[in-house]
Amino acid sequence: MPQALFTLPFSRSLMALSASLATVGTGWAQATAPDAPANAEAAAAAKSAPKPAATATQRVTVTGTRSEDEQRRQSTAAKIIIGREELDKFGDTSLGEVMKRLPGVTTDGRPGRGGSPRMRGLGAGYTQILIDGERVQGGLSLDSISPDQIERIEIIRAPTAETGARAIGGTINIITREGFTKRLNDLKLGVGVERGQPGGFVGWTRDDQIDAFSYNVSATTWRRKGEDTATTTTTSPQAMQVERSQSTDERQGLHASARLQWRLSETDNLMLMPMVVASKGSGTRNANFGHQPAACDGQTPFDASLLCSTTGSNESDFALVRLNGQWRTTVDGWRLETRGGMSRSRSTGQSQRLESYDGRSDLDVVQDQTQSSERTQQLNLKGSKLLDNDHNLVMGLEAEAAQRDDSREPLLNGQPRLVGFGDNLAASTRRVAAFAQDEWSLTPQWAVHGGLRWEGIRTQGESLGDQPAVSNTTSVVTPLLHALWRPEPKSRSQVRVSLTRSYKSPTLNQLVAWPSLATRNSETSPDRAGNPALQPELATGIDVAAERYLPGGGLFSVNLFHRHITNLMRSVVSLEEVSWSATPRYVSRPQNVGRATTQGVEMEAKGRLTEWMEDAPQVDVRANLSLFVSRVDSVPGPDNRLDSQPGGTLNLGADWKVKDLPLTVGSSVSYTPGYTTRLAENQWLVQPTKRVIDAYALWSFSSAWRLRVSLSNLAPLDTGSTSQVGDEVAQTVSPTAMTWRAQLEIKI
Repeated sequence: MPQALFTLPFSRSLMALSASLATVGTGWAQATAPDAPANAEAAAAAKSAPKPAATATQRVTVTGTRSEDEQRRQSTAAKIIIGREELDKFGDTSLGEVMKRLPGVTTDGRPGRGGSPRMRGLGAGYTQILIDGERVQGGLSLDSISPDQIERIEIIRAPTAETGARAIGGTINIITREGFTKRLNDLKLGVGVERGQPGGFVGWTRDDQIDAFSYNVSATTWRRKGEDTATTTTTSPQAMQVERSQSTDERQGLHASARLQWRLSETDNLMLMPMVVASKGSGTRNANFGHQPAACDGQTPFDASLLCSTTGSNESDFALVRLNGQWRTTVDGWRLETRGGMSRSRSTGQSQRLESYDGRSDLDVVQDQTQSSERTQQLNLKGSKLLDNDHNLVMGLEAEAAQRDDSREPLLNGQPRLVGFGDNLAASTRRVAAFAQDEWSLTPQWAVHGGLRWEGIRTQGESLGDQPAVSNTTSVVTPLLHALWRPEPKSRSQVRVSLTRSYKSPTLNQLVAWPSLATRNSETSPDRAGNPALQPELATGIDVAAERYLPGGGLFSVNLFHRHITNLMRSVVSLEEVSWSATPRYVSRPQNVGRATTQGVEMEAKGRLTEWMEDAPQVDVRANLSLFVSRVDSVPGPDNRLDSQPGGTLNLGADWKVKDLPLTVGSSVSYTPGYTTRLAENQWLVQPTKRVIDAYALWSFSSAWRLRVSLSNLAPLDTGSTSQVGDEVAQTVSPTAMTWRAQLEIKI
């Protein structure tokens, strides 16, 4: 069995830091007297009792870290708010790159790059991603969104009735920028290098107001190149294969968005939010194969099934157009909000691979052409009203429809590879939800947030050739309760408790999908197919958090969580009789495999060194540490953890404004130890240690001209994974590289 890469010294250091912060947390809970406010602003903020949380799409003007921490403190449901200052620090060109430094968030991309965000170490589908309170649709990647177009990011650890319950791991709500009253043009010009390959970007943002009309317009264009190498070694009791590959990738794209806002009257407000995304790319991949005991050496006897080399190329493009609208009004004390939107996306791709086999003079030509389009429409109605006794009642209805049309033509030497499946797949998803929640200030010390949400999803897929049509309908009721307690109304210490129910629904690809064929079909390189009988995962959970806010703007927090999951979905490899082959093939399909649990502790600390040492330099420090334990009941141990969940994550960072110089420097370190996951009785996956060190320097020539230089992935480590199914083991190792970027920022 593969050996776990979670080393004992790191585990002990994590536990030591956990105990230290837990001891601090005990001190917070024991505090009964309020701290004196440090200044008038802090006194005003501490004056009020706990208040209901701001809704997911409510306009909040963020003026700095103190304001963000105050919003976090006043929110009944646990929420971390990351503002513009944090988003700008490292000069990231994509939102995916920003995510890797957020508290409690990891990404699945290569070190130094972005990727899909994951909360609490849980894999794809456990973290809900929202943009302005709406789910991301149409295949939009966070790597295509520039941080310049974002006002703030909200990390919501426990689900609420309004933001949605498809969030077993948590929710990340991305709030785009709104128009401001002051006219401002913000221009950014940047260049960067990775592995000697240049890249560049240009970003422009404009804010202005004309009478009752305000607007924000943003546009970013970028171009980047990349080169990667990898070595994959596959061993079994009978043979060994070594694949050495080199790949190149070149991509360019454009992202443009706007917020157009009209103040129609004292109570009416209309907003339109158009967005356009376009990207295209091309790449190559060449690979050579070595084998034992047989070999591709041109000597007899030949083995015509022995793959010796491949040469491939690919092209792809993606385009998305989205228009969202929002109208707010007030009627008889009710604040009414209507939100609607529609989007359309289209992606195409084509690839060709030439395969050379031992002793054969001819080459196999493998071609694949795909085209996918998706249309979505959504309508949300919400009403909120402040009632007697400090109740804030919120109710809403949501409806969403998506239609997806795919066409695919996989060919081998000009002949179809999938017989009996046809060339077109049409599928649709319909979602309806209703919710109600009440946020109530019980006393100056207590605030309660309770909600109930019902959500139903129906997925239908038309027949694939001679394959039957697919239909899957599910519905989930989710009660949710959050409570906030302070020893005194003005206390800087507080405790939160959340009782929640959440779920993870199967994706369209998991339910309805063409088989994806593997060139070398084996236990570690299987075909992949869908499962229309999948049921959603359901999770019941509890979160308990203690927080201590410092007078100078820092904080300490400790959060404990537990989730009990039923109907766990997991891909399982088995040897099957399949319709697309005359002989049995190894196929990986998602299945419901039973129950699982996950629990952990999340600790965070941040502040300025001068809060602890009077003569210290003006250095802001931050740290967050998370420890996770999970178990899948149907899989024997050890290492029967949830997919992609490591044993812990650690993030450290510091920023220093150099005295008497217009210079600010900073650095961050993120560390995820290696770990082994046992997926089934005879199936394992090993992930190596991931460590990323980033640094930046910012020189301000004036209030309007700044130069930012950033380095990412200093001291790079190799990446890859090891997969074992039965007696076959496949290990992939790929080196990573440092990247640097220089960015000129101009405000006009």
